[in-house]
Amino acid sequence: MEYGLIGEKLNHSFSEPIHKLLGGYDYELKCLLPQELPSFFEKRDFKGLNITIPYKKTVIEYCKNLSPEAQRIGSVNTITVEADGSLTGHNTDYAGFLYMAGRAGISFEGKKVLILGTGGTSLTAAAAAQDSGAREIVTTSRKGEVNYENIYQHNDSNIIINTTPVGMYPKNGERLIDIKKFSNCSGIIDVIYNPLKTSLLLEAEMLRIPYTNGLPMLVAQAKYANDLFLGAQTSEDRIEPVLKQMLRSMMNITFVGMPGSGKTTVGRLTAQLLGRKFIDTDELIEQQTEMTIEEIFEALGEDNFRSIESGIVAQACRELGAVIATGGGSILNPKNTQAIRQNSFVVHLERELDSLDTVGRPLSAGQDSLGALWQQRHMIYQSICDYKPEDDIPIEIAQEVVRRFNENSCY
Repeated sequence: MEYGLIGEKLNHSFSEPIHKLLGGYDYELKCLLPQELPSFFEKRDFKGLNITIPYKKTVIEYCKNLSPEAQRIGSVNTITVEADGSLTGHNTDYAGFLYMAGRAGISFEGKKVLILGTGGTSLTAAAAAQDSGAREIVTTSRKGEVNYENIYQHNDSNIIINTTPVGMYPKNGERLIDIKKFSNCSGIIDVIYNPLKTSLLLEAEMLRIPYTNGLPMLVAQAKYANDLFLGAQTSEDRIEPVLKQMLRSMMNITFVGMPGSGKTTVGRLTAQLLGRKFIDTDELIEQQTEMTIEEIFEALGEDNFRSIESGIVAQACRELGAVIATGGGSILNPKNTQAIRQNSFVVHLERELDSLDTVGRPLSAGQDSLGALWQQRHMIYQSICDYKPEDDIPIEIAQEVVRRFNENSCY
């Protein structure tokens, strides 16, 4: 192995494509069990390493030297090999964390900071916040003095940082706290980047609190690690292009709109233009139940259909880099809108009601029914969408969606 990442579970790591974009060198992911670490470091068959959960503290014993940041924080996420073969541990997460916070406009100066979690990333976040002028730092754990039973005693916190894996794929939607109970909150940082918007960040977005996920930190620390690996200082201007490329590759394009508005047709064309996987949630429902949508409504009723639909939407929207067409009424369930928003650039397709296809659509038969559905749904479509095309021709809509996505898919 030339360069790479070691950790216990790396199935969903994005470090490999990031380092290949930054450095152009071979970069491997290597899952190691705790008992495998000694022999791995004894062989030293690498030029440089990144370290992730749960080994950021463990690897310190294999390092002859530590950088000032790594020594002070007590956490190592990057290792370089010196000329004499000895290992030096570094903490590029520190600079990556500060880049992430600064990019989101989140300042620690004079603020009370509440950190969820006590692992290596928590130590890094605490050091970065302290060095940036935080007034007070409170660390929370499940069994610590400050825990999730008494955490709201600190509801005067200004900045909240999640360094735990709660809410990370595949357990999307989980969270530890209710942000609404923190009336002075002015910034939310969640180091998770899959999904792109955790439940915590979706709530921050709804409350219009500045927020960021952990992808900017991941890319920025990789740039700093790349500099250490290659022994060359490069410009921070390299970070944003890589970050934007990663965001575009990870983000879904999800279509919402009235039944018969063309979501499947335009979605397929969009997927073809981008070379992406296409998912139609109604088709998945029919495959799972071996019934048509109309038959499900007739045999099981709308409530049971919506329950099945909710599970399918959650499954589909956990994907990354897909194009998804949703059922017209899926947005009626707030859980579904959260699932859609977590990883998606959302496109609202809108057509005149008298031009909508109603064949095989049990709730759309007749203009009166369509009008009632529109009144019930159109504000929800509008509230969750990022873009609403004006064209009428499907291929032209798809082309415009791709253009807008490439321009606006980053936050």
